[in-house]
Amino acid sequence: MAANSFRVDVPAGSVLFHQGDAPTSAFLLESGSIEVFTEQGDAIRRLGVLGAGDLLGEMAVLDDSPRTATARALSDCVLMPIDRKQFAERLDSADPVVRALLLSQISRYRSALAQLYGHGDPQAAAPAAPRDDASALALDKIRLESHLREALDKGELEVRLQPILDIASKRIAGFEALTRWTHPERGPISPAEFIALAEETSLIVPVGDYVLDAVCGALQRLGRQEQGEDIFVALNVSGRQLDDEQLLDRFLAVLHAHGIRPAQLKIEITESLVLDYAQVSRIIQRCHAAGLKVALDDFGTGYSNLGHLHKLEFDTLKMDQGFIRQMHEPRCLAIVRAVVAMADSLGCNIVAEGVETPEQLRALGELGCTYAQGWLIGKPLALDEAVALLGRDS
Repeated sequence: MAANSFRVDVPAGSVLFHQGDAPTSAFLLESGSIEVFTEQGDAIRRLGVLGAGDLLGEMAVLDDSPRTATARALSDCVLMPIDRKQFAERLDSADPVVRALLLSQISRYRSALAQLYGHGDPQAAAPAAPRDDASALALDKIRLESHLREALDKGELEVRLQPILDIASKRIAGFEALTRWTHPERGPISPAEFIALAEETSLIVPVGDYVLDAVCGALQRLGRQEQGEDIFVALNVSGRQLDDEQLLDRFLAVLHAHGIRPAQLKIEITESLVLDYAQVSRIIQRCHAAGLKVALDDFGTGYSNLGHLHKLEFDTLKMDQGFIRQMHEPRCLAIVRAVVAMADSLGCNIVAEGVETPEQLRALGELGCTYAQGWLIGKPLALDEAVALLGRDS
């Protein structure tokens, strides 16, 4: 075999590696054909013939086990070696669920071969349970995903409503919808965990539809304020949902089915998602054409590009709670004042998140901030509690 740093030339009839050899590298077959076979005593069993574009020898490299088959060139071949480090880097950065499934499959393959060769006891055919923390975490994600699907089917996700105060009138103007899940065994699951899990799969679509339906049902019960203004509910939309071309059509269909005016629903887009400005601009335009309001959530968390902000016609900017908590510092107060003034100039209203003290609320009112949200205004409420709050507020 002739080799350079990039490829190996294997003449017809040459053996690339023997069954039982220690693995040194895997190979990508660029041209030619190679047969792979096993030897059991005097018997030879052909496992297959590989051609250009096929990978061979990778399983032994992945789990650092002796070769379980022999590879022989049927014609002159050109191969590109792939060393263990190349595989390891990609495996380490892979989705932990995919990595766990791959390693489990390799373990099952090894056990089956041991049975085929007459080695080991019947228990050896069962796949070994993953023992490292990453694999255990991956299997837990698979389990949790199944439980989330079950929770959706049983209607076990709860949508809670956190009140948003109109600072000038001191009345509740609307709510933010927050999804909560209490697992029957693990107890409350962090939204950051189960929403991220849903976004990794197709589950984010049914979860989003489930929450929207609950929000529309809530809007039917919340009704109107005495002065006739509609209560609104703000609903966060994930990046994967934004990629769904049918999202707005489904939203409008559900709103219509519940008899809810589109203006009562405010779609919130997290600031970290506002990187594809053309896509977000199209979404805002479509929302406005349908009568939906759009808010930029977590404004000021580090992704803002003021060079593009003027092109994105958000109706609301939600100021991150980090600014509100530090308003006692003159420089931070100056930033809050500037953001409120900028929003006013752009025709946006402002929701200050994380309001926890009367002093913060008073300062925001003096600055001309439109809305306040946080523990001082109210914690996330069940629907009955939200309805009762509006009754006290009227």
